[in-house]
Amino acid sequence: MKQVQRSRGLVTASAGIALGLCAAMFAHAGPVERAQAKRIHDRIAGVPPTTAVLDQMESLVVQGRADEAARLAMNAPSFYTSTLKNWVTPWTNRDQSVFAPLNDYTATVIGMVRDDVDFREVLSGDILYVGGSGLPPYSPANNNLYQQMEDGDVDLGSSSVLVRSTQSANNGLPASATAGVMTTRAAAQAFFIAGTNRAMFRFTMMNHMCKDMEQVHDVHLPPDRIRQDVSRSPGGDSRLFLNNCIGCHNGMDPLAQAFAYYNYDETAGRIVYTPGAVQPKYLINEDNFKPGYVTRDDGWDNYWREGANTVLGWSGSLPGSGTGAKSMGEELANSAQFARCQVEKVFKTICLRPPVNGTDRAEVDRIINVFRNGYRVKDVFAETAAYCKGN
Repeated sequence: MKQVQRSRGLVTASAGIALGLCAAMFAHAGPVERAQAKRIHDRIAGVPPTTAVLDQMESLVVQGRADEAARLAMNAPSFYTSTLKNWVTPWTNRDQSVFAPLNDYTATVIGMVRDDVDFREVLSGDILYVGGSGLPPYSPANNNLYQQMEDGDVDLGSSSVLVRSTQSANNGLPASATAGVMTTRAAAQAFFIAGTNRAMFRFTMMNHMCKDMEQVHDVHLPPDRIRQDVSRSPGGDSRLFLNNCIGCHNGMDPLAQAFAYYNYDETAGRIVYTPGAVQPKYLINEDNFKPGYVTRDDGWDNYWREGANTVLGWSGSLPGSGTGAKSMGEELANSAQFARCQVEKVFKTICLRPPVNGTDRAEVDRIINVFRNGYRVKDVFAETAAYCKGN
């Protein structure tokens, strides 16, 4: 009996020691709300908060105002120079690499987020963010300004460093031909160079609609706007065209026609716009299929307003057709899918995972509704950080 009592005593003592250690660790870690505040700051800013900021954020979390705590974390310069830069940079190059230099595309998105600009303008606005006092002027022919900003580790969250301007005042485009980031120098260099300008459309779909061409594939739409360069019998087999090629080109080509007057001049290092004159790249390889569509202007039509891709949620207030990149960008940016795409990208950045269950998806739907009330990206970051703050 004494042996049993001694064993029980040892077990009780061991349990007490273990509980004491756990309590000590918990006390060291601080209250749950403090840990949640720190997680919010780490995810938003990418760096640890100061004690004073953490105290403020903890107080807000305790009050059930975690979204406001996230906004406080956005005051850290690293939210702009690190978190947002890493969020945007893959959109600016074909490799979708985060390891690309700061450029006018990236800087413009960062400035739009900072200033709570209606984010739909990212695909249609006459907008460009340039350097402030003490920095070189913007050049439409090189990236020197933004390279100097990055080398100098400037604070992109400062309105005196990163200044809102217009493309029409800086790159020679008329205001009517500007289309947000699609007509920045960086985008032109990446997606208008050579090719057929389909790359600009494809990467815009990937980056701002979260859909690659295979995901919008629909073989049931009319092929009347598919250009001559697309063979109707690739490899001598027309079935390849009818079951594969047609499903992308029947929707893409009528929309990509909006870019018919744009090119990138590699020698001059700048975007080119030729109103009224279709770029020769739209007319190449005409012998691949002579009866194919011949591009004569920059008029576009959204064939996806019918068929399987009505699920992208096109705006009933827009006509679904127009001329030029600006109006086509408005068509994309006013879709339900555009809003969903931005929210899902932020969710993955802040929560370090895509939405994985019903609870996540319900929260994404809620945040989409918040976003569409003003299209402010900081709202999305704040709401997402509050949701993924942990327990």
